[in-house]
Amino acid sequence: MQNWVRNNKGFLAFLVLFGMFRTAVADWNPIPSASMHPNLLEGDVVLVNRLAFDLKVPLTDVVLAHLGEPRRGDIVTFRSPRDRTLLIKRVVALPGDVVEMRNERLFINGRGADYRVVEQSLDSVGGTAMRALQLAESWGGKTAQPRRHIQIMPDVLAPRTFGPVTVPQGEYLMLGDNRDNSADSRVIGLVPRKLLVGRAERVLVSADYQGNWMPRTERFGMSLYRPD
Repeated sequence: MQNWVRNNKGFLAFLVLFGMFRTAVADWNPIPSASMHPNLLEGDVVLVNRLAFDLKVPLTDVVLAHLGEPRRGDIVTFRSPRDRTLLIKRVVALPGDVVEMRNERLFINGRGADYRVVEQSLDSVGGTAMRALQLAESWGGKTAQPRRHIQIMPDVLAPRTFGPVTVPQGEYLMLGDNRDNSADSRVIGLVPRKLLVGRAERVLVSADYQGNWMPRTERFGMSLYRPD
């Protein structure tokens, strides 16, 4: 064993440095579910900036310094407060915000979002094709959150109304962009800051692994944020 280690110490050092890089600086995560349709698809691999919020001791969750704060509209990876599963959702409400949803319409601090139908299509839930509406969600004037596209599925049984909820200090409310097919803060609760991993920046590569495994080259390098 000692001889093997001696003969492969360069490779072992590379593995250690690679692991430190992925746990402290940047990482890439595959998208396993439909909860972020239409913006993220199964088979996308996203680049995650682990230095967006905290500097951590490599290979641990020990925070050395706060480097930044999440913003409304950020797509973030985090550990579920329920079972520590790694999830990816969108930050919808910040500490101190009062958030409410009324029959699918989102309100932040008393101001309701406006919606415009972008596309009608079909999406799969449990292997069954169902109606899906893609909507542009925005706030008029000075936006409370960046403009984005979301998806609703009118025929799916989902929690379309909740709140109002005041987000406590040090916690965030997360929603999936696929509003009616996402186990987000409506299911797992608010997310403490210490469970945040990083900010997803763009799609690195993408392949249709549910179909013919062809690469979706039009998604390579795609930014996850639309200009206002």
